[in-house]
Amino acid sequence: MAARVIIVYESKYGNARLVAETIAEGMREVEGIEAVVSEVKEVDLSQITDYDAILVGSPTHIDRPTGGIKKFINKLGKLPLEGKSFAAFATYLVDKSFEQVTKKLEKRITDKVAGAKLAAPSLSIRVDGMKGPISEGELPKCKEFGNKIAAQLKA
Repeated sequence: MAARVIIVYESKYGNARLVAETIAEGMREVEGIEAVVSEVKEVDLSQITDYDAILVGSPTHIDRPTGGIKKFINKLGKLPLEGKSFAAFATYLVDKSFEQVTKKLEKRITDKVAGAKLAAPSLSIRVDGMKGPISEGELPKCKEFGNKIAAQLKA
């Protein structure tokens, strides 16, 4: 049976969506992995428990994840997700916020979701300018991230 992964993101200019889709591409390169990409406002919470891993991504908004993503993680905390794998990713513009948002996402997930297991260290992807595009050389990191998590889920 295939390992099922949902990649949930919020995206204002499409950069976090592109990151999520590229992570899914990397995951699908590993046989036996089913990866679904969904915008946070379209997620059916009643189906979250069907997934083996949940990846959560956000653009950086004033050195924080978006409100929609924070609310989503709070809702995850009310579901029986013990033993599920999680990972976080974010897009960022300014070097000073590099990795801050993903660390906040990881902490929020581990604080709110009882028994959550981090599948991999979080991923931070740089964008050029408020609206993007994603900086050169960053998308291959997304594919590798997806590939690594998928391989781990299969093991």
